Amino acid sequence: MTDTLRPLQSAATGEPPAPAAVPGDPQKLKRSIGVVGGTLLTLSCVTPASTLFVVVPDLFSSLGTATALTIAIGSLLCVGVAFCYSELGTLIPSAGGEYAMVSTMAGRLAGWLVFVLSLLVVMIVPPVIAMGTADYLAPVMHLDPSYAGAGVMICATLAGLLDLRANAWITGIFLVLEVVAAGVVAVLGFAHAERGPGSLVDLTVASGSGSGSGSGGVDTVTAMLIVSGLAIALFVTQGFSTAVYLSEEMENPRRNVARTVLATLAISSVIILVPVVAITMGAESLTALTEGDISAMVTAWSNSAVGTFVSLCVALAIINAGIVMVIQNSRVLFASARDKAWPSPVNKALSKLGASGAPWVATLLVGVPGALLCFVNLDTLYGVTGVSVTGMYLLVAVAALLARRGSHGTGPAWRMPLWPAVPVVLIAVLGYVLSQQELPYLGWTGGIVVAATLYWALYLRPRRETRWLVSVPEES
Repeated sequence: MTDTLRPLQSAATGEPPAPAAVPGDPQKLKRSIGVVGGTLLTLSCVTPASTLFVVVPDLFSSLGTATALTIAIGSLLCVGVAFCYSELGTLIPSAGGEYAMVSTMAGRLAGWLVFVLSLLVVMIVPPVIAMGTADYLAPVMHLDPSYAGAGVMICATLAGLLDLRANAWITGIFLVLEVVAAGVVAVLGFAHAERGPGSLVDLTVASGSGSGSGSGGVDTVTAMLIVSGLAIALFVTQGFSTAVYLSEEMENPRRNVARTVLATLAISSVIILVPVVAITMGAESLTALTEGDISAMVTAWSNSAVGTFVSLCVALAIINAGIVMVIQNSRVLFASARDKAWPSPVNKALSKLGASGAPWVATLLVGVPGALLCFVNLDTLYGVTGVSVTGMYLLVAVAALLARRGSHGTGPAWRMPLWPAVPVVLIAVLGYVLSQQELPYLGWTGGIVVAATLYWALYLRPRRETRWLVSVPEES
């Protein structure tokens, strides 16, 4: 982690970089959103309903009644992560998000590796979630998951080319619908409770689930299974980091970034965790809970019309998530080009802004490959995402531990309570969680990190005066 950046270093587009602003200086994204707009966009990236209906069923299948406890522990860990994001995001308000923060605090190589991990997440997650659209449109039409996912990615890409303020309202409307769907699930689950609150900590899962039989055996969920599940539990509320990516477009980021990060985490945790508790208590049997077919549970608790309504709300939530993820991910590519991560022609193309202020080339390079990935089997890459998120959080915690050195210690920023205990504990816990992940996923992610390190050593580091010059735009 060498070559630590100077505080608030700026990069110019010419080579070598100019000491003062010139007409060719990096373009800045315009500040157009406040806390409300930022929270709507960020909550939409968390996409509570699609997380509840797409990701949580996988946790039910492996953790059973321990799912709510695992998500609660993950949310508690995310409070510490959110503290780190809030302090670093207000100190380093850049569209580069994690990589800008880590580069400035822990060095260019660390920042580059965080960028690669975030790039893995941003390229894999949107198409994976988008392909879930077909399942929830099934009550009204039957679509091939790959074609449905590709259609969602194309629509999200077109929406991502719009003005950010317009997108805040579009995603806000969709967000209301998905919160209503999650609320319906919670009310129905509690109203049809089959077991008491004690079931949330009895740590059992049906054995032989998926057989369609309600007479399967019962297995105990071990502590190691819960620790292993924390990687996905962390991913459940991971979208609060979007606020940091949008910090360059927020009004008064020194104040609003922290408010948006913390508010989003609190709201999303409630929206996800309360229905999970209701489902755990309301499932007809342990086998039904382990099978995780939430739509079938909703229909059984009510009727087909309510089940159809909830399914359509989830489909809209997935589209909503696609829009916000394309917006977020295009900003990451835009910032990497502005910071000279690539050869000059690539940097020039990725840093172009359209009439709406959106980085249109970067948006297309996120959305179009995402549509193509919908035709690829992404099961292994989905596991890689959990490893990447955990590793990314680990490096952010390291940066937060270094955030009060030198001039950064007196800079204007929101400051987390209980520093340095929070980042120290996070580093230890996340390191342990990472060590408990499956070897194939660790192997794939490790191989990509090694390749990224070689790119750094062979291309970026020898050109340190003209490449990977992480910039933090001044507030305006």
